[in-house]
Amino acid sequence: MRVVIQRVSEASVTVEGEITGAIGAGLLILLGIEDADGEEDIDWLCRKIINLRIFNDEQGIMNRSVLDEDGGLLVVSQFTLHAGTKKGNRPSYIRASKPEVAIPMYEQLVKTLSLQAGRPVATGRFGADMKVRLLNDGPVTIIIDSKNRE
Repeated sequence: MRVVIQRVSEASVTVEGEITGAIGAGLLILLGIEDADGEEDIDWLCRKIINLRIFNDEQGIMNRSVLDEDGGLLVVSQFTLHAGTKKGNRPSYIRASKPEVAIPMYEQLVKTLSLQAGRPVATGRFGADMKVRLLNDGPVTIIIDSKNRE
């Protein structure tokens, strides 16, 4: 699993003119899933996300987590995070999981993240054409791949 995490002042996802998920200050999490991913990746990644210390403390040092800040969580599926760009100029998405694999993994990650964080997780709509609005705070953007834990 690969995520791009953005610390935001606010973020929302709109599908066909309807807001499907919105948060105030917190984390926007763009999620890419590949066939090699499993429950161990989900558990590890969720723990990493909620404990990542990327919010400023009283001294202005990034030393607080989304849990410490009581921040929102918004997860948006994004298969393009597994784009292969080595050959030519047209990305290949062969590593990205097909919906029959990715949807249950996506739903499990959202459920696990919610349980570990102790709060609801806002979402987009898997596979839909989504319009994502965000106000990046910092900007702070972190990329994490569950296959690169070392």
